[in-house]
Amino acid sequence: MTKTPYATGAALLQALLLGACDAPAREPTPAGAATPTPAATVPVSGPKRVVLAFGDSLYAGYGLSRGQSLPDAIQARLRAHGINATIVNAGVSGDTTADGRRRLAYTLDRMTPAPDLVMLGLGGNDVLRQLSPAETRANMTAMLGELAKRRIPVVLTGMLAPPNLGPDFAAAFNAIWPDLARRYDAPLDPFILQGVLGNRQLMLPDGVHPNARGVARVADRLAPLVEKRLAALPGSAPAPQRP
Repeated sequence: MTKTPYATGAALLQALLLGACDAPAREPTPAGAATPTPAATVPVSGPKRVVLAFGDSLYAGYGLSRGQSLPDAIQARLRAHGINATIVNAGVSGDTTADGRRRLAYTLDRMTPAPDLVMLGLGGNDVLRQLSPAETRANMTAMLGELAKRRIPVVLTGMLAPPNLGPDFAAAFNAIWPDLARRYDAPLDPFILQGVLGNRQLMLPDGVHPNARGVARVADRLAPLVEKRLAALPGSAPAPQRP
């Protein structure tokens, strides 16, 4: 893998989100079982649910062993809490929102049956490459529109711009996810790396991707959000109370 060069160098890399690590597109694969599974408190039951995790390196599991990605960790937490869910990992390292927009319909067309829910997490590479926030917004809107057309609900994991790109850029970029979450009635986690970025014990040596412990921290926050949205689907039983 090679890192895509960008104008502001390592300072921006450390100030924000994720490396633009280019990787060939790959077929989505079900999340593996290698992630340590939390102790089960509720037997797995209920309707089978398929969740598509559609994003970039933060979903793909960049720098981690097989089975340690964020989709793996969320799946383990859902199943430990009795949710009969499989998460299909369609994260591709280096993807911008434009890349995601190009491959979303193709990915959905190849899934039979269609996913019950999509986790959508893109935008970090857009800000890393300082792409226009208007372009990012247009791409995110197109993807959410495609999912709405197919009547597939969404959970959004958001991004933030670093302050050193200036207040105008940050204001335009940071507003994208809350605006679209309201427009498409999608649950939103405002910043996927909240609580791990800047903590060396939770990050890989590059300082911008979580290690397995960091992924576990993010999954602890996101799993209840996904669980709640799955519980709201037709035919679902109410989510069990967490101990």
